[in-house]
Parts: sequence; structure tokens; C-alpha cells
Amino acid sequence: MSTPETLIEAVRYYADPDVCHAMMVKAKWPNGKPTCPECGDRKIGEIKSRRMFQCKECRRQFSAKVGTIFEDSPLPLDKWFVAVWLVANCKNGISSYELARAVGVTQPTAWFMLHRIRLAMETGTFRMDGPTEADTAYVGGKAENMHAKRRAKAIPGRGTAGKTPVHGVLKRTGESGPSQVQAAVLGSEASASLLEEVRSRVRRGATVYTDEAPAYGMLCMTHVHQAVDHSREYAVGSIHVNGIENFWSLLKRTLRGTYVAVAPFHLGRYVAEQVFRFNNRKSTDGGRFETVMRGIVGKRLTYRVLCAIEDAGFMGIC
Repeated sequence: MSTPETLIEAVRYYADPDVCHAMMVKAKWPNGKPTCPECGDRKIGEIKSRRMFQCKECRRQFSAKVGTIFEDSPLPLDKWFVAVWLVANCKNGISSYELARAVGVTQPTAWFMLHRIRLAMETGTFRMDGPTEADTAYVGGKAENMHAKRRAKAIPGRGTAGKTPVHGVLKRTGESGPSQVQAAVLGSEASASLLEEVRSRVRRGATVYTDEAPAYGMLCMTHVHQAVDHSREYAVGSIHVNGIENFWSLLKRTLRGTYVAVAPFHLGRYVAEQVFRFNNRKSTDGGRFETVMRGIVGKRLTYRVLCAIEDAGFMGIC
């Protein structure tokens, strides 16, 4: 059977443990030469009956899951692969309860699986060229759901108090392909933070479109900066941020409709998940799955670390 392109084909294809093992070997060692995680030696023997490897130098036995998001997981790879497929291809995400029912695990296990898969979907910062858009979104409870007295105290001014800022930069569609976006959760909305975000993601001298936020005032020193005043209009010819606003609508639909309540200290991984799906929207379901699988190596998230992040967040550290 060729590489699966639909969910039902994927379930059938990856039901074979040998196929899953071959997929892991391909993802972990693209050159087809296993390396010992202990001593780095390439003289490796294979224990085919157990789908394991053994280093001929230090004698350590290891599997292809070592050094990936699947390391130390007792779950079989067929469940992991279906979970990866669902997360990569569900446009508005998939909740831990839904994933638990789909693959037959408990809800806490599904929640842990989702965070590990989101880690594999994260991509590093890269420099964009050509026309770009920059904007900030705020993630948090809706003011209209608060009592009027509480709203007046908790949300003064623009209504961003108590919300988490997420900054995004979008490269418009051009000769190099469809629009691409990068986004990151910010600790604050200080001018220095926004300028640093734009300058680290957009090449010097490129055109950047923003709104009239004062934080972008000094951007003209390094880029061609043009802004639109949203109090009067949303676009003046090519001067607008409608592209990145479209991404914010997709992100907020996912957060409000599927995940409902997202803690600020976990928000970065949810943003990375939506960025991945947006940037790979022109690919096929099978293509997105393989892209995630290429990102599983060298990324590890243990339950202890995940809970430590959560505890730190509740104590006000994050």
C-alpha cells in the first residue's frame, strides 16, 4: 500500500507494528544508519523480534523512540500515529476528551499526548522577506461574560487587562508560495518587545504593514513601515493587516470552540499548533502527518516537566 492519504487508510496502514517501526526508523535516521544514543557509535545490530537495536560498542539496547516525543511511552505506535494524524489535520483542533475516545486512552493520557505532539509541531524563527504584516492579539475571557461592576474594575481602557498578548508576523502570498505566519506569546506589549519580534522575523529593509499602535513607532528605522488607522478604516490599498487578522480569527475559533479554556503558561504550544496547520494548509493530510513526524526528533516533554510548568503558572511564576 502507498502512503495513506485519508484517516481510514492511515488507521489500517499503521495497524501493522512493523510498518510503524519502519516509519520511526525513517523519521529518526533519514540516512538509514542508526546511531547509538549512548556513545554515538554507528556499529548497530538489530533485534528484529523485538524491533530494537543494540550498539556493538557499548552493548546498550534502544528503540527508535529514544530521543523523540514518543520516548518512554507505553502506548503502541499505532495509537500515537493516529493521534498525530488527527492533530495535524483537524482544522479547529481536537480536544483531549475526543482524542481519548478516538484512540482508547484516558483523558489525562490524551492531554499529555496532545502537548507532546504540539511540541513536535513547533518551528524555529526564520527571517521573512517581502511584504509582511504584524499585529498583536489578546487571548482571555470575553468582557461581555462578566458582570458590569466586575468588568469596569477588571478591564479598563482598551479591555486588554488580564489577557495574554500574542504577536504575529505574516508574509503575504508571493512568488515563493502562499502566505506564511510566525507567532509567539509575549510577556508584555512594551515597544521593545514588539520591535524585537518584528526585527527578529523580518529582514531589514523589507516592507512591514501594521496598525497605528505606538509600539511600532521606531520600526521605520530598520524597515519600510506603513500603518493603517483602524479608527477610520481597515485598508488603504495594500496597507492593511487583514491577513494576520484572518489567522487570529482561526486561532480564537480553535481556542473558544474546541479547547474552551487555555492557561497562559500552555498557550505557546496551542499557538504553535495553529501556526503549523496554517502554514501547511496547502498540503495533503498525509503530507501534514509526515511533516509532523519529521519534527519529533530531539524534542522531549515529560509529564513531570509539564506539571511543573503548570504548578509554576498557578503560583504566578509563568
